[in-house]
Amino acid sequence: MESELQDVNSKPPKQPDPVLDDSPLLKPITIFASDTDELENKFAAYVRRDVYGTMGRGELPTKEKVLLGVALVTLVPVRMVVAMALLLLYYLICRVCTLYSVPNREDEQEDFAHLVGWRRIVIVQCGKALSRIMLFVLGFYWITQSCRVENPTSNEESKSQPEETGRPGVIISNHVSYVDILYHVSKSFPSFVAKRSVAKLPLIGLISKCLGCIYVQRESKTSDFKGVSAVVTERIREAHRNSSAPMMMLFPEGTTTNGEYLLPFKSGGFLAHAPVLPVILNYRYQRFSPAWDSISGLRHVIFLFCQFVNYMEVTELPMYSPSQEEKDNPKLYANNVRRLMSTEGNLILSDIGLAEKRIYHSALNGLFSQC
Repeated sequence: MESELQDVNSKPPKQPDPVLDDSPLLKPITIFASDTDELENKFAAYVRRDVYGTMGRGELPTKEKVLLGVALVTLVPVRMVVAMALLLLYYLICRVCTLYSVPNREDEQEDFAHLVGWRRIVIVQCGKALSRIMLFVLGFYWITQSCRVENPTSNEESKSQPEETGRPGVIISNHVSYVDILYHVSKSFPSFVAKRSVAKLPLIGLISKCLGCIYVQRESKTSDFKGVSAVVTERIREAHRNSSAPMMMLFPEGTTTNGEYLLPFKSGGFLAHAPVLPVILNYRYQRFSPAWDSISGLRHVIFLFCQFVNYMEVTELPMYSPSQEEKDNPKLYANNVRRLMSTEGNLILSDIGLAEKRIYHSALNGLFSQC
């Protein structure tokens, strides 16, 4: 569920190169490198450094092979069954709570995020509880959470503005894995930006509508969904003004990294001029990294399920209120929040993005196909 909310300007956005954008993420292309070190230096933000190696295809030591084999026949089946049972249970809860209810269909979107009364309470509370249970099933038995008391970059002017001292309009987080979503749902049950196809998935589709996801047509070259940024901006403002409105959650990097870097932020989540709540996720590991960077989805799920214990550390920074200069310049606002998160989370700033990730994946597939 990668968020790729694009910057919005007064002029229509420039359409991306159709050849590059249409290329599947892992389709081999003709890219040659003398060795993998050259690729790793150029695309460091996506390099896997665990014992499973590049793309999870590295040569494993004998001990790791034994552990993997044992987990495949014992731990994985149990976790798979329990995870599917939890997903099905929550789907049934959402189905019951939305019976005879018409979803909100404004702005070409469709969601149940604005339900009120007992229906919304049940959806939210069960969603939070079951998401935490799902994390437990995946081996995240303990999640270390810390909160910074003071925002070192906040100025007195922004603190003194009454309209900026309430609830933040959006949660801003770095993006490392699909596990990020489970954590944020268990913590605050926010709405996400998701691909349009997610709404049509079995089980997940209805759950995403109950979360209030805003759908984007990532594969489309038309302007049918060019108003998505306006929808997001309005939802952020609504969440800031109304404490009962669903909170927005954005991954402004637009894709996942290996957890050591922070990519450039899209400015779409900062157009509302509302305060943001920065959250930093860090996954410590010894064997397998939960980061979803250069590894296939199926391989990642299997290895994650095979690891008995997984670790997550969460750092919640104070609400960041924009100055007048940042309100006038959303790109500056986004960059300042990014630098703050980099400093507080010990993350390395990188200037590459999704296009470079596709090139890296294609190069890796090309190199592996030659082996």
